[in-house]
Amino acid sequence: MRILVLNYEFPPLGGGAAPASFEIAKRLAESKDIAIDVITMGFGTLPAFEELAPNFRVHRVKCLRSRRDVSQTWELAIYLIAGFFKANELIKKERFHKTHCHFLIPTGILALILKLRYGLPYILSAHGSDVPGYNPDRFVFLHFFTRPLLKFICNQAERIIALSHYLKDLIRQKIAHYDDGKLVVIPNGIDAHRYAPLEKERIILSTGRLLPRKGFQNLIQSVSAKDFGYEVHIAGEGPMMRELQSMAKNSKTRVIFHGWMDNRSEGYRELLGKAGIYCLVSRNENASIALLEAMSAGCAVITSEAPGCVETVGQSGKPLPYDDIVALTNTLTALTSDLNMQHEYGVRARNRILANYQWQDVIKEYRKLF
Repeated sequence: MRILVLNYEFPPLGGGAAPASFEIAKRLAESKDIAIDVITMGFGTLPAFEELAPNFRVHRVKCLRSRRDVSQTWELAIYLIAGFFKANELIKKERFHKTHCHFLIPTGILALILKLRYGLPYILSAHGSDVPGYNPDRFVFLHFFTRPLLKFICNQAERIIALSHYLKDLIRQKIAHYDDGKLVVIPNGIDAHRYAPLEKERIILSTGRLLPRKGFQNLIQSVSAKDFGYEVHIAGEGPMMRELQSMAKNSKTRVIFHGWMDNRSEGYRELLGKAGIYCLVSRNENASIALLEAMSAGCAVITSEAPGCVETVGQSGKPLPYDDIVALTNTLTALTSDLNMQHEYGVRARNRILANYQWQDVIKEYRKLF
């Protein structure tokens, strides 16, 4: 079977959906009976073509993308056009059996066109911001005009994969009430060997795109009034970088900015493994890869009461209201002053990963679909 994968974000570009789509494609391609071709955005000096394995090829199309961490609407439009021509080229050379499309929109438009033109069936993976009502920072204006198109894209899909029950419910509320045969939940996975606990140090880590909904500003406020005896490390790029750096200048607890870090890099995995506490208090979150990485690394996880976060961490983390600075400060105080409690939460998090989120189990569900 040959699968055409469509995703405008693919490592080293993008957020959590990028490494997840990479892992799914790579692990499916490890099967001798499956071959994968990915069409994604080009950027900078990244090669236009890479053969990552005998059955795993990546094609990058020119989109004039200006930033690694986020793409603009007009860049997405260029991707759809360039991606269509690249798909045409590949389909004329190879027989594809299915398309795996990441994001209902805009990538779903391309998957729909390929189905109408070539009869190529597609499976959709929804990641969060592509679903109306999920993300107040992105695509709100776009979703206002595209809901009928979103419904048509979803109706034409063989299956729709939601990464959490929260996102499944949101799709049913905002798009259409698909049954369990059409709309299925398959969580993100994690390589527990890659993200493993190391000797813990006095590090509070937070990672992700520097956007208002991610709550980095709340973390900095919560540690500013006193020195916790820990360092706060923030890894990521985004439009709030300068604002957050300005806030951090007044913090009595030292705040260190790493910028963008490849989550597959040794430096990132070492930082995560050494962090005693991981903090991601987002306003809304679907199925955060960053949370899974932190849990796998045995961090004591502080997250938000957003349904996707609670679903991910279960009883292994400390969920708090998004904008409750006092609660966050008190929780950080408790965990930094009680190392036994911190260790206990880290062990719980690691055990939850081993029981529920290992890639070898997740990929079995994808193989069933394909």
